[in-house]
Amino acid sequence: MAITDKIYLKNHRQIASQLETSIPKSAFSGATLDLLFQGENLAQLNETTQERVLDFATDFLDCDCQSNPHCGHPEEKFIRYLLELREQGLGPDAIVDVMGDDYMLYAYSGDILSFLDDSVRTLEAVESLADVDGDPEAAKQARTKRHQLSR
Repeated sequence: MAITDKIYLKNHRQIASQLETSIPKSAFSGATLDLLFQGENLAQLNETTQERVLDFATDFLDCDCQSNPHCGHPEEKFIRYLLELREQGLGPDAIVDVMGDDYMLYAYSGDILSFLDDSVRTLEAVESLADVDGDPEAAKQARTKRHQLSR
């Protein structure tokens, strides 16, 4: 299961109430993306929620794909966002706090920790494969990224 399947709307009930419909808790659910990013639905949200939804749309849904927001790019951008927060030295609890402040999203700290651990293990595998393949530059890049995530 991808980390984006474990990212939830922080004020799910409040948002559902404002939209006067039920919506999934998962922020990256197709139904959630469809409901939140239609203009008429956005207008029903209070000002603070509108701002966070617009920030989310600007940062993660900025894509020219015809199938946007269902093209996979929002999830990729969000994963990059989580990794950048870790590279800044934030731990799982702080990452959860920041994404709550930035986008009114939440996740369990354990899920973030597991994602970060999996990311480090993936970079270790990339580094090993690059060494075996005789690509020292790729190995060096993977090693550098791994150290940035591990500190």
